[in-house]
Amino acid sequence: MQVVDRRKALSIPPVWRLAFRPFFLAGSVYALLAIPLWVAAWTGFWPGFQPTGGWLAWHRHEMLFGFAMAIVAGFLLTAVQTWTGQVAPSGNRLMGVALIWLAARLGWLLGLPAPLLVPLDLLFLLVVAWMMARMLWAVRQQRNYPIVVVLTLMIGADALMLAGVLQGNDALQRQGVLAGLWLVAALMALIGGRVIPFFTQRGLGRTAQAKAWPWLDWSLLVGSALIALLHAFGVALAPHALIGLLFLAIGLGHLLRLVRWYDADLRKVPLLWSLHLAMLWLVVACFGLALWHFGVLAQSSPALHALSVGSMSGLILAMIARVTLGHTGRPLQLPAGVVWAFVLFNLGAFARVFLATAWPVPGLWLAATCWASAFALYVWRYAPMLVAARVDGHPG
Repeated sequence: MQVVDRRKALSIPPVWRLAFRPFFLAGSVYALLAIPLWVAAWTGFWPGFQPTGGWLAWHRHEMLFGFAMAIVAGFLLTAVQTWTGQVAPSGNRLMGVALIWLAARLGWLLGLPAPLLVPLDLLFLLVVAWMMARMLWAVRQQRNYPIVVVLTLMIGADALMLAGVLQGNDALQRQGVLAGLWLVAALMALIGGRVIPFFTQRGLGRTAQAKAWPWLDWSLLVGSALIALLHAFGVALAPHALIGLLFLAIGLGHLLRLVRWYDADLRKVPLLWSLHLAMLWLVVACFGLALWHFGVLAQSSPALHALSVGSMSGLILAMIARVTLGHTGRPLQLPAGVVWAFVLFNLGAFARVFLATAWPVPGLWLAATCWASAFALYVWRYAPMLVAARVDGHPG
């Protein structure tokens, strides 16, 4: 049973009552600004200005460890209260975590010297992992220990990326960011496998959800973690047929889950088809990387962006749209116009994955415009919910 001092909880300004509020808002605002900024820099709009490590290092790091991990932190530090019955970080503690995140983002962009930026940047993930571990350990909730393991490995991936920045070593940077990206894919396999069938059942009013196959869920989790380790050690940076087979197996596993979760009525509910479509992008990413490792495709970048843009960021947008409604006491009905955020987002993902290789500048600007518009729609419609009290009067 969750124990919350109601009067104390209601005395906290709403935006600091649970972690999803500041991190969904800040992460979304950061996303809608960061991608157009990166494309502008890539196309030569900012020739005299460089963030720490240069624009490429900034883009690689910040879209994963800045944007995505802000949303992950907001989701996990909110969900852990429901999972454990422990009181989640709120008030000044939550504000402190958010300020660490913000300081690291400003430090990267404004060129804070790398020796000062490294500990500041790592501190955010260390604090999030510690908070999760402490709350799970308090109730010995072994089912969710793998989440702490993945967060701990994320700290290692971030450290590897930062070591590459300190040394000016592009290979180390790629090892760190790709390892981190596949660790997020492991979290998607774990948490998505739990919530998407449940959300689908509830959203369509079905009497039962698709029965889980634990062997498949664990295989996808372990397979994604193995891919992350192969990147961390540099093995997967070059094409290798055996690694291609591993990607093919993971892609088939995710496709099998999607087939099992499928319901023809999904297309009527944007809060559901957006989740399933994000996981379909993960299948595209795995198959594309398998083809690259087999030597069929010349570049891995489109497939990697199918993962980072289409799947990871698509799942983020779909999840925060739903979770915000539920945790602010609202019906699970999209605000007016937000369905266009999902449409624009996936149009942008298509442009980044399939058009940008042939037409780099127009393809990237189309992708960036769609991306920014999608997150702007989220911020426009959801920011008032995130900074206001729950409509049902409950804490949280």
